[in-house]
Amino acid sequence: MLFVFTSAGLPGDPSKDQEKQFKAQKGGTLTPVMCVDKLASERVGFASLVEESRQTGADWDIVFVACMASKSGIVPNNEETEQPFKTMITSIQSGSIKSYLAFNRNGEMVQFR
Repeated sequence: MLFVFTSAGLPGDPSKDQEKQFKAQKGGTLTPVMCVDKLASERVGFASLVEESRQTGADWDIVFVACMASKSGIVPNNEETEQPFKTMITSIQSGSIKSYLAFNRNGEMVQFR
């Protein structure tokens, strides 16, 4: 499983409307701040994932989740997860996030419209 943690914010020199939308949690930008991969067999609970992220000191608001298949039962190594992470980050930055699950810090699923 691939996790990309993002921080919510405003674009540089935001308009009043952008600020209003952001305060209403209906707009803004999401900037990737941290990535981590976990084996599905680890069965990591959301609370432990949040605690682990807290220990890094990185502040985040939304985490995006995707799954990556193994090849012939062999677990992907760090080099093999690098490109899927880059793809996720590029997708998030461009707003193409419909392929991923998204959760807030409370573990609640977030839907973007």
